[in-house]
Amino acid sequence: MRAPLIAATAALALLALTPARAEGVTDTTVATATECIRAAAVLHRVPSGAIVLLLSVEGGAIGRTSGNTNGTVDIGPMQVNEIHLPALARRWHTSVAGAREALLNNFCANVEAGAWILRNALDSAGGDFWEGVGRYHSSTEVYKTRYLRRVLEHAERLRRIASGSAVPPAR
Repeated sequence: MRAPLIAATAALALLALTPARAEGVTDTTVATATECIRAAAVLHRVPSGAIVLLLSVEGGAIGRTSGNTNGTVDIGPMQVNEIHLPALARRWHTSVAGAREALLNNFCANVEAGAWILRNALDSAGGDFWEGVGRYHSSTEVYKTRYLRRVLEHAERLRRIASGSAVPPAR
């Protein structure tokens, strides 16, 4: 039951997150994305559903960056903030430029990095799941609370889509 839900949600995430939207999304890309999500979840001991939910909330895409009001840049599908680049470069045994390239253009690398950040956030929250999810975005209370509201809205929307009681919104 969970595997089809993860695959269906990954497909919805791919349709919503890729620059070309539905163009180029195949069963192979959905299967690859699903496997990347599962592998990152296992590696970092986080729920695969949480990764899919964060992908939905973050709304990033392969090859896309977003500027933040604090002057930093978020990268790729999970909108991994560039402040993590030095640590990711060390983890991946590459340069900062190599880590940035991977985050920007490799879905699996981006998801693995996002799952690693989520694991660190959960650990810093003492295992409190929702506190950790909020800290994925920010440890500042006002931003964390706002983000958690968005997470819950997306969770409800994905639940309705997965249950067949809602049609995915056009983007």
